[in-house]
Amino acid sequence: MERVALVTGSSRGLGAAIAARLVRDGLKVFVNSLPGNPELATIASAIGATPIYADVTDPSDIKELASSVGPLDVLVLNATGPQPNIALFDTTWSDHLDQLRFFVESPILLLHALVPGMISRGYGRIVHIDSEVADRPALHRSAYVTAKAAQVGLARSWARELGPSGITVNTVAPGFVPVERHNDVPGSARAAYTATVPLGRMGLPEDVAHAVSFFASEGAGFVTGQRVVVDGGRHLGP
Repeated sequence: MERVALVTGSSRGLGAAIAARLVRDGLKVFVNSLPGNPELATIASAIGATPIYADVTDPSDIKELASSVGPLDVLVLNATGPQPNIALFDTTWSDHLDQLRFFVESPILLLHALVPGMISRGYGRIVHIDSEVADRPALHRSAYVTAKAAQVGLARSWARELGPSGITVNTVAPGFVPVERHNDVPGSARAAYTATVPLGRMGLPEDVAHAVSFFASEGAGFVTGQRVVVDGGRHLGP
């Protein structure tokens, strides 16, 4: 029986690469983005996925999304928003809430809307996309770093509580993987980052997609509560 997956925030970048990989793995894939985003239909057509428009921070949109996708086997939580650089003493509680909405509130809303169906069938794969910044905090990104660290705790808690229902929950933490939104990052910054990567190159979206593919697979049924850092070894330091 064909398995069904939803990849949030997948009109481009990492989400699009993850969705394309899951399509190649034989899943029926729903790709998602905000209503009115013309890129979503384009990527859906290109990879053979089904577009579904929804703001995954909006409870009413999520309710409609859940009704449209129906029973779900794989949920990839990839949606993100702006990640501004803000100096520590200029960072407000509102800045923190902006990040927490994407990385904590949105997953919780999707949990309530979609995971009861997984529980009723005794099967599910949930994959969070977090970030290396949870281990290596970046300057002027405290709100983003805090929210990503919270997402890691959320995923581990879910793994513990959903395991008895046959649902695995894991996270993939990319390093700096250049995608469209990084087009303005100068070459000097990319070179400086690459110099800290033991494997000597920047990551590719496909590198992240490979890890998600494993966690979403039938073969990963006894793997839960795990976090794979896809950073070419950069987490090894210094």
